[in-house]
Amino acid sequence: MRLAWFGIGVFAATVCLHAAGPGEFERTVQPVLSKTCAGCHNDRLASGSLNLGPFTHPASLTQRRDEWERILQKIRAGEMPPKGTPRPPQAQVDALLAFVKAEFDRADKNVKPDPGRVTARRLNRNEYSNTVRDLLGVDFRAEKDFPTDDSGHGFDNIGDVLTISPILMEKYVTAAERIAARAIGADPLPKKPLEFEYHLKHKTIRRPDVSSIEATHRVDWDGEYTIRIGMPGERAPDAKPVTLGFWMDGKLLHKMPVETKPSGLVYFNPYSEAEMRLALPEGDHVFRAGFIDDEFVKTLTPKEVYSDKKNKFLNMITFVGPFAAKTERASRAKILICDPATGAACVDRILGTLARRAYRRPVTKTDIAALTKFVAMAEAEGQSVEQGIQLAIQAMLVSPHFLFRVERDPDPTDPARVHRITDLELASRLSYFLWSSMPDDELLSRAEAGKLSVPATLEAQVKRLLADPRAGSLAANFAGQWLETRNLDSVKPDPVKFPEWGPDLRDAMKQETRLFFESMLRENRPMAEFLTAKFTFLNDRLARHYGIDGVKGPEFRRVDLTTAERGGILSHASVLTVSSYPTRTSPTIRGKYVMQNILGAPPPAPPADVPALDESSVGNAGSLRQQLEKHRSNAVCASCHNRMDTFGFGLENYDAIGKWRIKDGKFDVDSGGTLPNGKSFANASEFREILAGNLEDFNRCLVEKMMIYALGRGLERYDRRTVEEVDRKVAAGGYKFQSVIFEVVRSQAFQMRRGEAVKSAAR
Repeated sequence: MRLAWFGIGVFAATVCLHAAGPGEFERTVQPVLSKTCAGCHNDRLASGSLNLGPFTHPASLTQRRDEWERILQKIRAGEMPPKGTPRPPQAQVDALLAFVKAEFDRADKNVKPDPGRVTARRLNRNEYSNTVRDLLGVDFRAEKDFPTDDSGHGFDNIGDVLTISPILMEKYVTAAERIAARAIGADPLPKKPLEFEYHLKHKTIRRPDVSSIEATHRVDWDGEYTIRIGMPGERAPDAKPVTLGFWMDGKLLHKMPVETKPSGLVYFNPYSEAEMRLALPEGDHVFRAGFIDDEFVKTLTPKEVYSDKKNKFLNMITFVGPFAAKTERASRAKILICDPATGAACVDRILGTLARRAYRRPVTKTDIAALTKFVAMAEAEGQSVEQGIQLAIQAMLVSPHFLFRVERDPDPTDPARVHRITDLELASRLSYFLWSSMPDDELLSRAEAGKLSVPATLEAQVKRLLADPRAGSLAANFAGQWLETRNLDSVKPDPVKFPEWGPDLRDAMKQETRLFFESMLRENRPMAEFLTAKFTFLNDRLARHYGIDGVKGPEFRRVDLTTAERGGILSHASVLTVSSYPTRTSPTIRGKYVMQNILGAPPPAPPADVPALDESSVGNAGSLRQQLEKHRSNAVCASCHNRMDTFGFGLENYDAIGKWRIKDGKFDVDSGGTLPNGKSFANASEFREILAGNLEDFNRCLVEKMMIYALGRGLERYDRRTVEEVDRKVAAGGYKFQSVIFEVVRSQAFQMRRGEAVKSAAR
């Protein structure tokens, strides 16, 4: 059925193209092919494995649409004709591009729209954590407990790759028990507080730099804990007090001023401690203690930095607890909306309210009865009604209704049966797109009333969801994968070459890009500013890394950029670090990054026999650029690297952790270049301006990636029309960032789906 339908569409499109007349094709397209291209792309040479013989008639625009798309991309980018080959007049090139594009548009109008379909998919780790947070008020970090989610098409929310393994099912059961216990808090704490000490001499603690220490510790119960930080050593009498910070998983929990002197202890044991009492959530966490404004250490020599007589440093973290919290936990207030001791009606109300939100739909009496039986089971075993509710929550969290998002088709085996998804399904699509979490009560109520699909209501809900703090998940999950800044947690720059690297700098890099993306989103800024913005978000640590004065303290704030060194995401240290090697920059990796994530035109995979770069010569026998130019003398390499490396050279003034430099070893950095389209740049600022001037490609790239993320599936050939419509409407609206989101939500692909043809069994 599906193939037959596609064939009808092709036939209709072909008729339409012939109706346009071969005369126009012969006047506009054939002269360029025959005079400029055929000399290399013929049946004898077929350069680049392309023979243009079959492309010399109008029907090829339909019959070889995919190849034509690639040809147009090469022409638009200026890659074809190659350097050294006479180019036809630009007016002739523009006429060819306009004609072929118009013929594609004409053909697409005669093909029945196909919204595609999304595979039933489970919640990924981020979605699971956020949904548990919004449902129960419990902070659970699934990325610490669950296996890594597989990624497809650049994102980890793709239904086709979100499989279920036996180990994941075991993790679900264990997590449900832990989460339910934390949510209700009916289980008693230990009678005696426990003490855990992490000390440098025990090698259980990591010291990323002289001013901070870091340890991984499992908190077994939600509760309050006393944390003590050991600080041996002493400083000069005139050394000022410093601020001590304490972080959990990169989030600053507490800060306090601390003395830098021995604090009255005997002279031969110059040791002091800082103590704080904090509420900590259950789970495995990375804790870090560090001096936030330690200016004194900058005045010391390397030997003095680690000397007890010259410096005070950090060497121990001790946890004592848990102690009962002084206030009722927020999760209990969220769950126990009435007193369950008053009877079954209240229990039904509690579980019905939770199930409606957890299952993201209205619940039936059967749904509630399936949960209340766990309460009865607990009471029969002598447990309290609250412990029974805790057991029911466990069951809820392992239910397929909670773990999976399933959209149903009236006729799942008919690929021609296109239909609107229900309002409830639309609510989940919308909330998991913008929040990576479940619909809230307002969104769910609109869906239950059948009003969400009304255009005005849907528009209002999109605006409301974008204004909510939970829309920050777009920065963490969409932008973190689009820009690859999630990879900062796994990169390990060489500590000898980059001694300033540490968790405080890494976390600051991530925060800069996250806050910048959120600002672009919430302020609905022009998309060109992703590439050229003259503002960013810095704290003192990152500002020092960038060489920017006037930024004091650990808090991030918006900073106007006054030099050409920084501007837009391609000057963010997060992006520059994840696109480098641990020991050096890589124009090739950075060039590929630009092509793939900014222009949406990733290069092909390299041949298997590509010779390796001579690493030993970089910075000594020649600059990295000079070594790469030798590398590209191989014709096999040059075909891709001439464009890819040029993009990377535009970023060569930034070292492997994003710090500005003018030297590569003993050699001056050359960050200039000429792109295949003939446009030249002399530095990073001019390079960014050229990219921003090609906003059509950047917009198309961002639209495609946003569509993939929003739909939870890869884009297919039939999505081309939807992508072009969204692309065109965003351009017509002045390339504002929120327009991408609104147009994706308005699209048929987002609001509709179809069945799928059943594959015949092999005989």
